[in-house]
Amino acid sequence: MLSFDVIVIGTGSAGKTVAETVRQATKSVAIIDKLPFGGTCSQRGCDPKKVLVGAAELVARTGQLTGKGINSPAVIDWSDLIRFKKTFTDPIPENTERKLADQAIRSFHGVATFVSENTIRVNDEELQAEHIVIAAGNRPQPLHIPGEELLTDSTGFMDMAELPDEIVMVGGGYIAFEFAHLATRAGAKVTILHQGKRPLEGFDADVVALLVKAMRDIGIFIVLEAQVTTIDGKSGELTIHYQRNGENYTTSAKLAVHAAGRVADVAELALERANVETGKKGVTVNEYLQSVSNPRVYACGDVANKGLPLTPLASYEGAIVAHNILNGNQKTYSNDPVPTTVFTVPPLASIGLTEEQTHEQGRSVKITYQETADWYISRRINEPVSGFKTLVDAETDQILGAHVLGSGSEEVINLFAMAIKHKIPAKALGDMLFAYPSQASDMSSMLP
Repeated sequence: MLSFDVIVIGTGSAGKTVAETVRQATKSVAIIDKLPFGGTCSQRGCDPKKVLVGAAELVARTGQLTGKGINSPAVIDWSDLIRFKKTFTDPIPENTERKLADQAIRSFHGVATFVSENTIRVNDEELQAEHIVIAAGNRPQPLHIPGEELLTDSTGFMDMAELPDEIVMVGGGYIAFEFAHLATRAGAKVTILHQGKRPLEGFDADVVALLVKAMRDIGIFIVLEAQVTTIDGKSGELTIHYQRNGENYTTSAKLAVHAAGRVADVAELALERANVETGKKGVTVNEYLQSVSNPRVYACGDVANKGLPLTPLASYEGAIVAHNILNGNQKTYSNDPVPTTVFTVPPLASIGLTEEQTHEQGRSVKITYQETADWYISRRINEPVSGFKTLVDAETDQILGAHVLGSGSEEVINLFAMAIKHKIPAKALGDMLFAYPSQASDMSSMLP
């Protein structure tokens, strides 16, 4: 039996933050991962995705400007693009392990399984600690349909040496929309099958509708209220069966991608042996990110039942957990609005409440909604779609929500986030003088 002060399960943003912080306080630390060290975001998620999206943005931009000063649109060479992506991702596991070793953090490769409330088994070794931190992240949600093993996950999609020319995305969230834009700009025919009445359900419906129209205009086929029932065939020759309005349909594809959501990656942890309660979203924790049923255990990042599955939140939560392990439960999780972006082309960015949520809360709000493809900042690049919706409290003039579609929206949303965080009134934000012409300089026209 090996004993440590702290055991961390997971080497992503949350896990590394905890491990490194408590180690700096001279605690003995073990860290475990069943996957290559470094976590999802840097290797299989947001970072490599953004590298690929960069190419799609260039293709879209040159296409929009062909005949307006540009003579030939760019073309994606998928194999070259994947090789470029790997220059970012391939070094991460070795670099992560070296950095951990330099800090005298003990690394273990393998599946972590609880033996008791304070003991973990990994491979043939048992580890015991005063505190155990679960930061295992998410995994694709099981669909429980025949043939789901034929689906490719997001990791597989971003590692493909060649991109098939017929692709089906099963699901209508971030992954489906981002990959659909990327694959279409790389020359593939893409179909999205989403079981809900509208995609990107956490985002403003009107702004999402603008994005959906733009996607259909570039040839992405989006089918809503489509329940996938079976997948059959073989690699490269797949048939996807789905039901819609009581009718049965099929579509064929050379590749089908699992984009139907993710769940906490806790199935192999045997949490019941550690008396760790879980809910639909993950490990059930209190405001200190401590397990409500086992005080030895903390959980942070995507695996916990707090907040959105976003990398900045994972690091933030990891810092809270580390502080509370070292100093006793003092720091609490703050549920402040956090900006998020869907990196389609153009991107869709959002923070705060949607219009539906303000109505549900009975808020008195001033709503400003407009399509902006005719605004200078869009016209100068011939962007075919852009728009926004802002929601401002009618009594306090505080910004409650902002939803922005268009090039640069991923940066504009950060200004709205700052205004919400620091309670800058809408009028004060609208009176700001920003560099012109820029996306930020349009903010005064986006507020009442």
